[in-house]
Amino acid sequence: MNKWLSIVSLLAGVFSAQAALADIKVGFVTGLSGNGSSIGIPYAKGIAAGHEYRGEVDGEKIQLIQLDDGSDPSAATRAARKLVEEEKVDILIGTATAPATIAIASVASELKVPFIAISPINLNEKEGAEKWTVAVPQPPALMVKVVTDRMHRDGVKNAGYIGFSDAWGDFVYAGAKAAEQAGQFKVISNERYSRTDTSVTGQILKILAGRPDAVLIGGSGTQGALPILTLADRNFKGQIYGTPALVNADFIRVAGKSAEGILVSTGPVIVAEQLPDDHFAKKISLAFREAYEKVNKSETRDGFSAYSFDAWLIFTEAAARAKAKATPGTQEFRQALKDEIFKTKELAGVHAIYNFTPASNYGVDERGLVLVRLQNGAWKYEP
Repeated sequence: MNKWLSIVSLLAGVFSAQAALADIKVGFVTGLSGNGSSIGIPYAKGIAAGHEYRGEVDGEKIQLIQLDDGSDPSAATRAARKLVEEEKVDILIGTATAPATIAIASVASELKVPFIAISPINLNEKEGAEKWTVAVPQPPALMVKVVTDRMHRDGVKNAGYIGFSDAWGDFVYAGAKAAEQAGQFKVISNERYSRTDTSVTGQILKILAGRPDAVLIGGSGTQGALPILTLADRNFKGQIYGTPALVNADFIRVAGKSAEGILVSTGPVIVAEQLPDDHFAKKISLAFREAYEKVNKSETRDGFSAYSFDAWLIFTEAAARAKAKATPGTQEFRQALKDEIFKTKELAGVHAIYNFTPASNYGVDERGLVLVRLQNGAWKYEP
């Protein structure tokens, strides 16, 4: 009898140990196809670098499950539901466009699973239901403010604006109007185009008719190059400004020499080697690049892959604390993981120093942005 009790106790101990070491599951959604793929593909490469950099948390392996949403909000919704309801993931990370990211945030709130957004979105922080989501990128208002402050210092009096006819275009335009209200310069246009348009000649002609000193671009990726190419065709000699949404290799490839001299805000990772040795982002940025090159067999100079890497840092740091409170794969762990994400304090990433609180979905301040200028196809740090 005692022999059988010993065997049962031993087996119970084995199963208990296995349960305690359950894999942590991450559901990652990105746009590997569709009009956001020039951003979504770098996001996927960045999450792979994160998994390479840290593939387990205190002995518990991290299982990464990736789905393509085709850059479509409806598909993003379905992907998020599948990952939570069928794959039983502990956390969601994604995706490549603002509309699709907002769609996932809604699913995360409904199903009560933490979500780390890697595309710039505006969240209504008064809505308690949205407190399942944190946003890694610098808030759109901050991204644009750093640029508009520079435009003001550069002496811009009249600025033309052209951006996407969606949430991202709205975010950048709102930042430009905020600068106008602050008396920095006048915004003389609000021209829009869709992510699938092949021409913006009409919009650019309207902007140029107002004789702007400068033009602010509210596009992203390859499609962000379209207004710049058209401005060059029309011999525009003024300064062009943009946001981190333009910092990727495909943008440079498509825009070519037409983008020479463009000035944009971005995270410090883009110019890691040019940063002072005591800058918070330098050491971790070089570690990110090493992991990226190892797993992707190529170099990186875009900011998008770095956003998903920072999301991985935030998740793994929080998971290390949450696992002491609950077992992965349970709703209790999801709750603990969410709570610990919102307790993140002074975490140095490649883009920013992150501080989240229960009162705020955003964890970035102006330390997370620098200004860079495109020169000879490379971004140069402008202190």
